[in-house]
Amino acid sequence: MSNSIVVRRMPFAFSEPIAAIWNPARPEWSHMVNGASLTMPYLEPFLIKTVMEALPQVKDPQLKADVHAFVGQEGQHFQNHRRYNELLKRDYPDLADVEDELTAEYKKFQSKSFRWRLAYTAGFETMTMGITEWLIDARGMLFTGADPSVTSLILWHMVEETEHKNVAFDLYQDLHGDFWPRVWGVIFATAHVAWASRKAYKRMLIRDGSWSKLSSRLRLYAMVARFLIHTSPAMLRSLLPYYHPAKVHDPDWVAKWAKAYAALPEGGIPLLDTRDPEIPAQFAAG
Repeated sequence: MSNSIVVRRMPFAFSEPIAAIWNPARPEWSHMVNGASLTMPYLEPFLIKTVMEALPQVKDPQLKADVHAFVGQEGQHFQNHRRYNELLKRDYPDLADVEDELTAEYKKFQSKSFRWRLAYTAGFETMTMGITEWLIDARGMLFTGADPSVTSLILWHMVEETEHKNVAFDLYQDLHGDFWPRVWGVIFATAHVAWASRKAYKRMLIRDGSWSKLSSRLRLYAMVARFLIHTSPAMLRSLLPYYHPAKVHDPDWVAKWAKAYAALPEGGIPLLDTRDPEIPAQFAAG
């Protein structure tokens, strides 16, 4: 196992009832993140199942160890997102309809070829790097004044996406390596998860009565535009023939977060201080 891939057991405690608009200054952004969170308990088990199916074909012991670490991290991610999502659904019960659609879609995907599923897996994991770079670099704008538990959940997830950024890509290259299916995987997985997230946040904004308000819609479009402007370069870079995620410089904040987490007592929850616009990689045990 790569030393940089650490499986952390992270039982975040969320307030009950949860405030779905966890960043009062950015309600539309809050729901965009909520929408993405809703997909995780369906997406990440699919990724785990795919890489576990690949494992018997892997000869490299280091890659085998990395796959196991990937599974450990992704398992922690979707379990925390599932607990958060269950709280959201108390106020937004029609999110269950989106979950039913996700269940059906990933069941359908399971009938696709193994190469198809592995390309999707590698593609999604590749795409997350652009999101990680943006969320960490713009954390002050996106998370200042927000709920510390939700902020800490999201940024912890992004830290670990950085730590295991090579795994699905290396697995795909080891077992298939074809260029165009890899490109397709990035584009399709990105579009699929983005569309599923949109369906969820649209329902939440409708229930809030915001979807029909011009001011809310303009704020939403502005945030979507920011998202695209900041994440598209990384995604386009990943489509190049000689791309490898290991060549991408990780945000310094990631290493600081990992160091601070290592200093926490066992079982400590890394709650970030969202009152500080810098959102430093420092926390007290939760």
